[in-house]
Amino acid sequence: MMTVALGDPIPDVKLLDADGATIDLAAMAGAPLVVYFYPKADTPGCTVEAQDFTRLAPDFAHLNAQVLAVSRDAPARLCKFRDKYGLTVRLASDEAGTVCEAFGTWVEKQNYGKTYMGIERSTFLFGADGKLAREWRKVRVKGHADAVLEAAKAL
Repeated sequence: MMTVALGDPIPDVKLLDADGATIDLAAMAGAPLVVYFYPKADTPGCTVEAQDFTRLAPDFAHLNAQVLAVSRDAPARLCKFRDKYGLTVRLASDEAGTVCEAFGTWVEKQNYGKTYMGIERSTFLFGADGKLAREWRKVRVKGHADAVLEAAKAL
């Protein structure tokens, strides 16, 4: 499995945002970039995480940092999620899972004794040079967006 590692450039992959516009991830180099992966739109932990990044959006913008939230939900579902909670973080759809594969976030998980494949909540911070500066795997939502902001300030 291909996966991005510290010092690697932003993977050359494309996604669709909630409105169906194409996002060329590699073209986002030139400013700090936060890419965070969450399992499913409109679920408790994912909602809190999106609300936390939305709350901090002005602080990320002050750093000229872009924030992109990625799940395997369809754009229409992301649009409903965004509108329901007034989210300002840009939501991206990876229905095919190619971006999850590139970042190594599509993993085997277990819940109530059942094994299945799903997104491991993870965050990646790229510097303005387009290289991976920090990564967080198996993220716990509480306080996470604040920690990512602090790391972005240190770039």
